[in-house]
Amino acid sequence: MAREVRTGPGRDIRLLPKAHLHLHFTGSMRPATLMELADKHGVHLPEALTSDEPPKLRATDERGWFRFQRLYDAARSCLRTPDDIHRLVREAAQEDAADGSGWLEIQVDPTSYAPRLGGLIPTMEIILDAVHSASRDTGVGMALVVAANRMKHPLDARTLARLAVRYADQGVVGFGLSNDERRGLARDFDRAFAIARDGGLLAAPHGGELAGPASVRDCLDDLHAQRVGHGVRAAEDPKLVRRLAESGVTCEVCPASNVALGVYDKPEDVPLRLLYDAGVPMALGADDPLLFGSRLAAQYEIARDVHGFTDQELAELARQSVLGSRAPDDVRRRMLDGIDAWAQ
Repeated sequence: MAREVRTGPGRDIRLLPKAHLHLHFTGSMRPATLMELADKHGVHLPEALTSDEPPKLRATDERGWFRFQRLYDAARSCLRTPDDIHRLVREAAQEDAADGSGWLEIQVDPTSYAPRLGGLIPTMEIILDAVHSASRDTGVGMALVVAANRMKHPLDARTLARLAVRYADQGVVGFGLSNDERRGLARDFDRAFAIARDGGLLAAPHGGELAGPASVRDCLDDLHAQRVGHGVRAAEDPKLVRRLAESGVTCEVCPASNVALGVYDKPEDVPLRLLYDAGVPMALGADDPLLFGSRLAAQYEIARDVHGFTDQELAELARQSVLGSRAPDDVRRRMLDGIDAWAQ
């Protein structure tokens, strides 16, 4: 698949330093890598994953979400060895480096890979080793957000939270909650998030994507979210928008993903401008490039080309991504200086 970023008017988006805070593990894979791994392991992929074009998706109903999840699971089944994990992480870092990312927080549920990699602890150590190697080789700072699955029992989430805290000083910086937010109550996972927060991890659950503003409020009230994955549906509630702005909670907004999954019909419907003008901190993210066909720089292109963001406003979005990250202070300073230089 050809790279999706084009050079338009204004400064080159790929040269703008930025942090990438919403990228899922399997979903970061290159399409060509998926095909090679499927061939290597004898996995038969659905036709939607072998086309030259991203699959046609719409997840606003239960059937559509099931199809999305089935495709994701098929891709994940191709990751079977430590070498596969290292390749995926290395290539994700390479793609981010090409798009100007200086810091990447990649989100993973290790239970999905553990059966083939020897259990939860070996899986975590393989992934973290891959993260450290890829960061060293590409120059992109990297860390993990361990994510529980909303579709599973809250006790499983507590196990993952304890595991994440165990590796808090080895590259795990956050704890998330993913999958269909229309299933299960956020408050059911409050204990898992308390464990994670007590262990020094950032709380970054998904909310305000497939479900409306109430799901964002639940993330704030029940899980004490410091970042919200997506969060765009908060735009439907002006009071909630003000709350996000005043509390400085960063929304990890993924414009291409929102359209691909049918959350919004058209790119111009994504409320980037509304949230930005209201002062809600945002970190643009690619979500699952394998399925949606666009990576990080393309999200900034959408902000520029569709929503009319100026170069100065794009620079501010990049600053917000850095400030919303868990990057070390020296990395933050270097990136913020680079953003200022780009915007001059």
